[in-house]
Amino acid sequence: MNYREGPINYGNLMYDRRVVRGNTYAMQFPELEPEPVKIKKQHEAHKKMLERKQEKKEDEVHAPEMKDVGDRSDVQTELYLEEILDRIIEVDMECQTDAFIKRLPSPVFIPQKTGVDVATQIEEGELFDFDIEVKPMLEVLVGKTLEQALLEVMEEEDLRNLWAHQYAYLELHNAELAEVQRLEENERRHKEEKERRMAMQYEIQTKAKVVAEKVAAHAFSIRYLADLIPSVFISLRNKGFFYDEIQSEKDNLYNTMSLSHLFLSSEQIQMGKSTCCLIPNLSFYCYCGQWYLARDRLQWRKSIYVVLRITNNLMAHNQSTVIFTQC
Repeated sequence: MNYREGPINYGNLMYDRRVVRGNTYAMQFPELEPEPVKIKKQHEAHKKMLERKQEKKEDEVHAPEMKDVGDRSDVQTELYLEEILDRIIEVDMECQTDAFIKRLPSPVFIPQKTGVDVATQIEEGELFDFDIEVKPMLEVLVGKTLEQALLEVMEEEDLRNLWAHQYAYLELHNAELAEVQRLEENERRHKEEKERRMAMQYEIQTKAKVVAEKVAAHAFSIRYLADLIPSVFISLRNKGFFYDEIQSEKDNLYNTMSLSHLFLSSEQIQMGKSTCCLIPNLSFYCYCGQWYLARDRLQWRKSIYVVLRITNNLMAHNQSTVIFTQC
């Protein structure tokens, strides 16, 4: 028992003779037998074609087989131009399409009668009376038209009410928006006014604090300088900065003149060399006394100027503080 399947030979169904070609809905006609004359011509043409092929093979010149390739050289032995003696077989063929006959339309199906025909006569107005049958139709048309008109009127009324409600809502919305903007603007002004007043109050407090500090410093300076100024004047007076210039000049001039007369009277005898030596010494002593006197005057004047400037500054500061406090 063979369990293996045989080989499958695939092929093209279009070349299978059992497959019908052409329109599948067209009527199929059996193939006509070919004419004997046509068959005889085909056989003769085929026979001639085989004879030509045989003659061509005989006429062809074949080169001998090459046994030793190394000792041989290629030489061209065929002709450059060859005359074509083979004539192409020409056979007349014909092709005819299948005859196509139009299919007749199918007849209408008529069932077979099962009873006896009966005739009936219908007079005019028996089945349909226009005046009577038209009333329901008119009622429907008129009613439908009136209903549609009422619906359109009601729709227009609803749209009008909706627009009025929308207009009222927009007016209310705009009024509320304006009120909100007014309240926001009022709140902004109140906030700015509050910030301005807070800044002003802070500035007033800062100025009051500065004034209080200045007043305290002024009072402290007055209390501190109350005992300082007399002590300064006393110390300056004790050091000799405050003296009578006229009296001092008189004393200095008197002392100088006295010394000059004393030296002149006591040393009249010694007018020579000793007189010449005493004159330069006396001039030097007078110059030194005048220099020390001028230095003391300058220091005294500077001290007095410093004390007066301090006093004037304190008095000016006291006046400005009192004026600012009164304001």
